[in-house]
Amino acid sequence: MDSKAMRKRILITGASGFTGKHAVVHFMKKDYEVTAAMRKEMSCEGASVVSCDLENEDQVMKLIEDANPHYILHLAGQNHVGSSWEQPLSYVNSNVIGTLHLLEAVRKKVPTARIVVAGSALQYNPSDSSTLTHPYSFSKTMQILVSEAWAKLYNLDVVTAKPSNLIGPGHSNGVCSIFAKKIAAMEKGDEKKELHISNLEARRNFIDVRDAVAAYEHLFLFGQRKAVYEIASSACYSLKEVASMLRTLAHVDFQITNDEANSEPFLIPDTSPLQLIGWKPNYSLEKSLLDILTFHRQTKD
Repeated sequence: MDSKAMRKRILITGASGFTGKHAVVHFMKKDYEVTAAMRKEMSCEGASVVSCDLENEDQVMKLIEDANPHYILHLAGQNHVGSSWEQPLSYVNSNVIGTLHLLEAVRKKVPTARIVVAGSALQYNPSDSSTLTHPYSFSKTMQILVSEAWAKLYNLDVVTAKPSNLIGPGHSNGVCSIFAKKIAAMEKGDEKKELHISNLEARRNFIDVRDAVAAYEHLFLFGQRKAVYEIASSACYSLKEVASMLRTLAHVDFQITNDEANSEPFLIPDTSPLQLIGWKPNYSLEKSLLDILTFHRQTKD
């Protein structure tokens, strides 16, 4: 039998994004046949690259028909809290309507495919409007609600993932990347030797994007149909602790300044269901921060 015919086919949406790039590399190394879908085509060695706007129903239908995937990792969408305030409808169209187009195409063309939908730790509780804090949260919550609805109504094989704050090498809008980029500029003499943090005691749970992608593969292979899985590390850290770790890794000393230092309650997500199917994180926070700093040291931007 043709070895290619035996390979599992995976479609990755949002393949040009921070997580998407890591996902393409991961699944290529695992010998999946990868279709990398993105709005604007870019080089993706070894993968089949397809330009597709998920807000265009016809393009999505053709994407699914041509890729004929066994697995779909849905990462596409907009994910910046700040810009969601200025363009809320754009976020709804991208995160909700784009997801509905994808689910409909799956329903019609590959109804047995397994879909992992990447949600967000910033989703809110729909039964408690006081937990809604920004339009991005609304769009991601609606994305998961429509995914769960289509899974229920049409018996689609949907698994939901809720990653915490993703970190790791690559271009990211996350706080660790912002800090590391500034420190790399300080090392080059291009930035004032000061790292300003609004709230030193704000606490976050961080998980390396490479660990998250490995978790997505576990969900494809072993996840429970229609279940929700938290993807997180076993501890949370204050931004002061993150900045202090980066200072020990830096080639230059710098001052850490702040506006306030107010602690915030932060519950560590329950990753036990994911651990039960064999996943565990491999990257420590220190290793992730070193890799992020190294990336920005080597990147001209």
